[in-house]
Amino acid sequence: MTDTSDTRPADSEAQAPRQSPLHRLMRYIPLIAPVLLWAVPCWVLLHSGQHWPLPVTLAGTALFVLGLAGMPLAMARGHGRRQQDRAAIVGDTLLGTSWVLFTWSILLGVPLRLVLSVAGVDGSQDRARMATWSVLGIAAVLLAWGYAEARRVPRVRRLDVQLPRLAARLDGTRVVLITDTHYGPLDRTRWSAQVCEKVNTLEADLVCHTGDIADGTAARRRAQALPLGTVRATRARVYVTGNHEYYSEAQGWVNLMDELGWEPLRNRHLLLERGGDTLVVAGVDDVTAESSGLAGHRAHLAGALDGADPDLPVLLLAHQPKFVGQAAAVGIDLQLSGHTHGGQIWPFHHLVRLDQPALAGLSHHGTRTLLYTSRGTGFWGPPFRVFAPSEITLLVLRSPHPPTRYAAAPAPKD
Repeated sequence: MTDTSDTRPADSEAQAPRQSPLHRLMRYIPLIAPVLLWAVPCWVLLHSGQHWPLPVTLAGTALFVLGLAGMPLAMARGHGRRQQDRAAIVGDTLLGTSWVLFTWSILLGVPLRLVLSVAGVDGSQDRARMATWSVLGIAAVLLAWGYAEARRVPRVRRLDVQLPRLAARLDGTRVVLITDTHYGPLDRTRWSAQVCEKVNTLEADLVCHTGDIADGTAARRRAQALPLGTVRATRARVYVTGNHEYYSEAQGWVNLMDELGWEPLRNRHLLLERGGDTLVVAGVDDVTAESSGLAGHRAHLAGALDGADPDLPVLLLAHQPKFVGQAAAVGIDLQLSGHTHGGQIWPFHHLVRLDQPALAGLSHHGTRTLLYTSRGTGFWGPPFRVFAPSEITLLVLRSPHPPTRYAAAPAPKD
């Protein structure tokens, strides 16, 4: 008998697909990114021809080194096992600050020197210093404005959405969408209450939350989430999980939303009826649910539609826009999603588009399916929103054949 135990691993390795250089590089992004975020603006703003006085150069370099060392440490303490909220706030703020400085050092700092040179500004040192002060000024303004944008109560975005299969008596159905509230280290209990008050002014038939309620467990963020229990809808309040629920005991969030009177649509549906006409409202777990290892959690569209009349229009809640491929394949009429935050801090939206088919707003997919992607109601991590405002969305569903306002009078009898 021949022992093949030594040869099998080699065979398996030979058959395994070889990773591309891009995939191998992606593994090192968490190590490379912080260095780039701090080193690039440090070089552009301090060391590329400005010739600052030595104390200025040393102090500025020390600040960048502290940022480079402190950001990963604070992020690890804040979002790792220790879950220290103060550390998370510091780390998230440093992350947002470094991204803005990195972006504008490249997009403004370098080109501005060329423009000043063409404009005839004498002296490379003067051009370099003018570029530095311009970048610092723009960054300060954007960070201050972005912080105010992130912390304010979102504006309401209103739009009519026509669904060809929507029956006449459901014309005018009012659907309010909130998503990505991301209750977290910064206490937003008051903000949460104000958001819910604004939702209640919209007189919704259906209120939807498409996930990423919070960063942290339901027990830890309970106070911030409790105002969701005050939300009013004439027909139903429905909720599906987002990927962040699966970082922090998703079942606890499902249970809390159920306790607050929301219907967790975990791969199931309910019927919204008016005057004999019906809309199927379905929901699926987030696409990351199955990999979380949590028993019974997965995105299962067939289960969500099980028992529903295929001739009825379907409104589907799915946290990530990328689920629209499955939705379009079965002819879903309208999918509501969040997750992208509209990029949150420009120009991060370019990276979001590498992962998602839509960034924000209404888009068409397949022959029938519409997708509405919200920019989100809250913010994740860095407390800034730059050129990506938050929103509460009011969608008014329209039928191509709305009911007549007045019925015809009956003919008189002889």
